[in-house]
Amino acid sequence: MSSKESSRSPSRGSRGSAKRPKSTEKKSGSAKRKRKHSAKKREDSASSRAGHPDYIIPLVLTSKTQEIFNCKVDEDITPDKPFKLLKKDEILNDIKARAAVSDFHPFKALVVEYPGEQILLVLDGEFKYGQNFYLVSTEEAKESILHPPEGTTDEDEGDEELFDEYVPRPLILKPWISLGSELEIEEESVNERQPKIKYLISRIHREFGSPVTFGDRNASEVRDGYIDCASYQDKRFSIQYKERDAGIQAIASIQNQSTQTKWTYPRNACTQYESRTFLEEEIKSCLSSESLNQFINSVSIRIYAYLYVSIRILSIRICTQNEIMNAFLDDWNVLSEDDRTFGGKSDSHLKEFQTFTEHHYCKDKTVSCIHWHPSIPGLVAVSVTERLSFEERVNLAPRLLLKPSLIVIWSFSEPIQPQMMLLCPSDIYCFQFCPSDPNIIAGGCLNGQSVLEPKGSPQPPLVRYCAVSSIEHGHKEIITDIHWLPDYFEVTRTGSTFENKSGCCVQLVTCSPDCSVMFWDIRSHKPPNITDRKLTEQNQLDPQGVPDTFRHLDLVWRPLIKVTMFKTGAVGEYSPTKISLNEEHYHCRTSEKLHSQLREQRSEGGADYRKLRVFSAKNPKALDNINTKFFAGTEDGELIYTDWKMEKDGDTGKLISSKPLQAYSVHDGAVDTVQRSPFIQDIVLTVGGWSLAIWKEGVNSGPILQSSCLQRRYTAAHWSLSRAGLFFVGTEDGNVDIWDLLEKTHEPCQTQNISTAMITSIKPWIVSAKQHFLAVGDDLGTLHILEIPWTLHHPSANEISTIQSYCDREVKHLEYSEQRKEGRKLVKTPVEVSPASKLNVTIPHVTPKEQIEEESRRQYAAYLETENTVLTAIG
Repeated sequence: MSSKESSRSPSRGSRGSAKRPKSTEKKSGSAKRKRKHSAKKREDSASSRAGHPDYIIPLVLTSKTQEIFNCKVDEDITPDKPFKLLKKDEILNDIKARAAVSDFHPFKALVVEYPGEQILLVLDGEFKYGQNFYLVSTEEAKESILHPPEGTTDEDEGDEELFDEYVPRPLILKPWISLGSELEIEEESVNERQPKIKYLISRIHREFGSPVTFGDRNASEVRDGYIDCASYQDKRFSIQYKERDAGIQAIASIQNQSTQTKWTYPRNACTQYESRTFLEEEIKSCLSSESLNQFINSVSIRIYAYLYVSIRILSIRICTQNEIMNAFLDDWNVLSEDDRTFGGKSDSHLKEFQTFTEHHYCKDKTVSCIHWHPSIPGLVAVSVTERLSFEERVNLAPRLLLKPSLIVIWSFSEPIQPQMMLLCPSDIYCFQFCPSDPNIIAGGCLNGQSVLEPKGSPQPPLVRYCAVSSIEHGHKEIITDIHWLPDYFEVTRTGSTFENKSGCCVQLVTCSPDCSVMFWDIRSHKPPNITDRKLTEQNQLDPQGVPDTFRHLDLVWRPLIKVTMFKTGAVGEYSPTKISLNEEHYHCRTSEKLHSQLREQRSEGGADYRKLRVFSAKNPKALDNINTKFFAGTEDGELIYTDWKMEKDGDTGKLISSKPLQAYSVHDGAVDTVQRSPFIQDIVLTVGGWSLAIWKEGVNSGPILQSSCLQRRYTAAHWSLSRAGLFFVGTEDGNVDIWDLLEKTHEPCQTQNISTAMITSIKPWIVSAKQHFLAVGDDLGTLHILEIPWTLHHPSANEISTIQSYCDREVKHLEYSEQRKEGRKLVKTPVEVSPASKLNVTIPHVTPKEQIEEESRRQYAAYLETENTVLTAIG
């Protein structure tokens, strides 16, 4: 008992003694029972202050559990009758049947060890112990609650408060239980491991008080006069730091810069020369010589005539040019355009044009893909996905089914709310407009399905998808990239290319980390019967307002070809994330194609896909000039170069996928971008992890340009649509790096912050010759529209040829590096070369150093002799 309670007890006893005559007779019969009851009351109050008694197990029972055990609140259990006996076997059966869903699952061990057959359940209507019910874990407590002892009257309770006296209880000693604190004390304490060394310093008694003399001496002249005690590391002691106090100071971050120039060993070099002059006597003799006077007299007439004719012609030409040219043209302004192109003082930063954010459907989502509308200016489509990990997505699966998966279409004319929203069966990670008909969008879902969506009428604003691929025959993981094949060829089941007589895009390609690349055909493989034609003519829309154009594909759509990417020389398969076809770069709307595309879109209408059938194409023409090879980036940072054509197995005769032609491991993370240059078809940009690389198709040595690893991870990239040497790269810290190969090749020419979140997608677009935009999506679901300045979209003179020359030089550099490597392999030491290989390998002849010096001296002597001959000939 605390000192506070002890000091209070005498005062309470004194109050009782003042009124003792009034209740002496009542106390004599029940004094012992009252003392016991008051002690129990103090124990219960102490337990309630600490939390709840040990035999109380608070728990929450859902309505389903209440219905199973017939303990519904206010029906089976009421505040007047708050008790319910539950059979132990029924609780165990519920735990076994519903497992973790059962409300009794956390107390399974308690229920199994309970000695009785029935467990008491009590309603806690006032939430005294924190939950709406609680279990009683002991038989004694259950009996005391169900059959309480006979209580005293109100008068007895009032007397009990008056006559409550302090009852001393013996002190109970409990064993000490270690919780690990003594280990911390031992680690912090300092113990002497070795005995102390004792020194005794004494002096002879007769020397006490003797005079002391000091002198100078050289420590090096006297033996043992100077001893150097250098520090060394004693291996007998190994001290581990348990705790350390350290201070840090913020300094500027260190930057690592590098170029492709391989500088080995720098050496200082100099050249010494001496001018040769004539003596004064030689000069006077030359000037007064008869030969020099005759030479000057012979050529002076011709020089005067030439100067007269040249001045006459130049004056006539100047007068003529003044008539046909602007004489008041400011040449400095013309030169300033070139200066602005190469990073002059003019404004070269991206300017924010508009920002789109939808707070109802796109809240807490990330932008996964961006595409501009091919024909309508100022219209951009964005797909948004949940920002969840795999574990979070599994745990929240029931709730995610209630949220719609959308492709949001924004318009510059309406920045407040979306122009239209396309409803999808699952989160869309990539999508693309159909080049033949922009009203059709193909998208790749989270669950591995391909989706076709109409985008025609703006009413209603929420449009449902019209067809989805088969779950059994599609991808097993997320579709990470999708591309439409061009409209001038189509692919058969063997991977061969034939002429597309329909003249519109009917096939597309998808890839997924499930180690496969699939080709799809949106046409029907069965001829329509008369009944289907009548239904199509009568009902163009289903009850939900979705066109029936692709109803024949819904849930039965299968891939035409499945290309599996096997590893070369190893067991396993590659998991592609992005692909780039040789024939697909036509999608880029460059400035040269802008006007021609607009004319074609005005003259031609959309394709009628209801009339397309596979069987209608008879005797198609085979196309041998189509390149069927493509690049693919993987989850492990590899770049694969392979062919989609199928090969026949020699044993079984079945069609199988061919193995990759080349595989490069360059990036230190998953590849996020594989894209061809819109100007140079065989140049490919790849971005992944903390680095980027530029490749040239047909070069097997590796990338022609590779950046060093940076401090921030690259997440998205895209080539410029107007300049051949410029591309944009997004980073995980919300910045956009602008790389200009004409200015720098080892680092970005400028970096600009766009958002506080990670950049997830980048897509440039050309509206007109003077207005270019860059769409940037971030991890917060916000779409940023940036206007590209004139310096970043205006190409310099002969920029394409300059970049092509730069790539050719880098290819030659790679070839030279490979030759040097092969040469170093041949020149080996005798220890490294085996006797068998010595017979086959021819070691190149190495010229001795003395012979090289002798040859240099001979060449220099021949040069001096030639020089002397020339000087003698000219006098």
